[in-house]
Amino acid sequence: MGLSPQDAGAITAARHSDPFSVLGLHEEDGKWVIRAHVPDADSIEAVDPKTGRRILALKPVSDGLFEGVASRRKNRFAYHLKISQGDHSWVADDPYRFGPVMGDWDEYLLGEGTHRKLWKALGAHVMTHEGIRGTHFAVWAPNAQRISVVGDFNTWDGRRHLMRRRGATGCWEIFIPGIGDGEIYKYEVVGQDGQVMPLKADPVGFGAEHPPRTGSVVRDLSVHDWQDADWMDRRGAMQRVDQPISIYEVHLSSWRRVPEEGHRPLSYHEHADQLVSYAKDMGFTHLELMPVSEFPFDGSWGYQPVGLYAPTIRHGTLAEFRAFIDAAHRAGLGVILDWVPGHFPEDPHGLAKFDGTALYEHADPKEGFHPDWNTMVYNYGRAEVSNYLIANALYWLQEHHVDGLRVDAVASMLYRDYSRKDGEWIPNKDGGRENYEAIDFLRAMNTAAYGETDGIMTVAEESTAFPGVSAPADTGGLGFGFKWNMGWMNDTLRYMAEDPVHRKYHHSKVTFGLHYAFSENFILPISHDEVVHGKGSLLDKMAGQGSDKFANLRAYYGFMWGHPGKKLLFMGCEFAQGIEWNHDGSLDWHLLDAPEHRGIQTLVRDLNTLYRDTPALYARDASPDGFDWVEENNSDQSVFAWVRKGTEADAPMLVVSNFTPVAREARRIGVPEAGHWVERLNTNSEFYGGDGRGNMGGVDSDEVAASGRAQSIEITLPPLSTLFFELRRG
Repeated sequence: MGLSPQDAGAITAARHSDPFSVLGLHEEDGKWVIRAHVPDADSIEAVDPKTGRRILALKPVSDGLFEGVASRRKNRFAYHLKISQGDHSWVADDPYRFGPVMGDWDEYLLGEGTHRKLWKALGAHVMTHEGIRGTHFAVWAPNAQRISVVGDFNTWDGRRHLMRRRGATGCWEIFIPGIGDGEIYKYEVVGQDGQVMPLKADPVGFGAEHPPRTGSVVRDLSVHDWQDADWMDRRGAMQRVDQPISIYEVHLSSWRRVPEEGHRPLSYHEHADQLVSYAKDMGFTHLELMPVSEFPFDGSWGYQPVGLYAPTIRHGTLAEFRAFIDAAHRAGLGVILDWVPGHFPEDPHGLAKFDGTALYEHADPKEGFHPDWNTMVYNYGRAEVSNYLIANALYWLQEHHVDGLRVDAVASMLYRDYSRKDGEWIPNKDGGRENYEAIDFLRAMNTAAYGETDGIMTVAEESTAFPGVSAPADTGGLGFGFKWNMGWMNDTLRYMAEDPVHRKYHHSKVTFGLHYAFSENFILPISHDEVVHGKGSLLDKMAGQGSDKFANLRAYYGFMWGHPGKKLLFMGCEFAQGIEWNHDGSLDWHLLDAPEHRGIQTLVRDLNTLYRDTPALYARDASPDGFDWVEENNSDQSVFAWVRKGTEADAPMLVVSNFTPVAREARRIGVPEAGHWVERLNTNSEFYGGDGRGNMGGVDSDEVAASGRAQSIEITLPPLSTLFFELRRG
């Protein structure tokens, strides 16, 4: 009946490169032939799917391979397989009777590396195909000899569900009827050398098992009734550079735990209630989540992801993750995800040597291995890999309504010699150190993100002086919306660590940042990186002992919120966590029983409120027109004063910081306009743990020259404090 010994042998050995040409229903010599391969089966019948009546009995050929001829059938027909093995029998649909799901357009875009909806073509999709409910699996592995889907549904037997190769694209697919959401699966890959590789998780899998298990899990992307239309309509106006953006950075597993239940982390549902309500009450505008793409090792904090398309199961399912995003939006909070396109781990179930070759990574370790993290580096110059990553960015932004992506370790991507010694890296085509392919990828990613998704933002964690990080890609920039100001963070924290007696010798650490403050759209980050690996807590970094540490921290926060740039604060810093962050534990929420810690929390809440309510503090964050120094050179007193400005209609804000423990009584500070200057916030307030010295709510200006201005105010400048004065016009 047309079955050659070679085909039969290849099928039973699970080495056939085109099993769909042999198995399933075929018309041969005017007759309909059914072939099925079910290892260890004793007998197989084709039965009517509606009545269960036998259509024909299949005869054994060899090693679980059966075939039969439906001589009385003139047209293609539906059937199920009734399989018997020992005392057991069951009825199953035949996956090899179904036609392809992927279309020619999908193949064309995949081959070209321009499929921006990659996740709709690849991965595991619950669907109805040819009238039958099941799941379609598709994966890219151009150098594999064959690929099978394995799982509990086929006893993890790679001989049972060999996939269909799709032409020159290197993609494989199969529709498996009868399985759906929640099914665990992996891919069994036979590499180019003919060897069966370790089972692979799906590179575009939408769910994963709980670590340390490493299987992918089918998740139905179609199931969620979004309730955030109001937020989605207005978020674009709220995420511009002229808007207040104050970000609360969170590691979901250690923000808060449940001591009554073995100190387990909170679920997405619990975060939707507790974290969302807390961040909203604290006045933050955004949550930034450390990576939620599935990752095998807790100690990586998510920065070594394996399941780039799967929200981590540590806190719940994909549907529950979406419900968390929805809840944040309904509360008026944006959600930014830390995104890691710079490297991936070598775990055998992951992307490394996915089809037996260096597919996602470079083959040469001088390009493909990252010495800092012992990870693999993506091959950005390969169109399919660049497309995989760009589509992943769009996936989070579009499928999950995420409002922004903060791209991790951008500097490591931009330079070929990053953390490498001489001889350990390969120069670019011009002999330089810049990674042209990574630069092109970042530009393409940002262009796609902003061009195809309304109202989003992208942020670069970039620690060098690479020009134009937040400049548009079409003008030669990288195209990010914002950049972390790492230089500001390093300089100012070093300044705050100095004994106040010595700060006058380090005055420029505070002022230097204003020389470049408007060269990019900056975010001022106090992130998790500053409170780990022996660096201590933020409170530890402050000079002095006891109450002086708290006073320094209060003054620093006032300085930060008064400084140009959007704000980012890592969890726990808002109430002066006493010890450095531990990813295996919970924040020390009991510290809020102490007045000094509660005072810091109240200050951060009030700073956020003041910031959001005062256009002068945010509207011209990225423009020198929004900032004027009043006193920048008073190193002897360690006093800094500046004016923040919005539009002409907005009242200006004077900010004054005193970074010594000495009170400055009757201190004259120049002001840009005459009038009454209201003391809007004083970090020395008793509400925040200070001694309460201040200016009785405000002062009137005098026609007395000071700080190079004709008008001035005479104020009490408390020790280790920052004060905000807003002009009340009329």
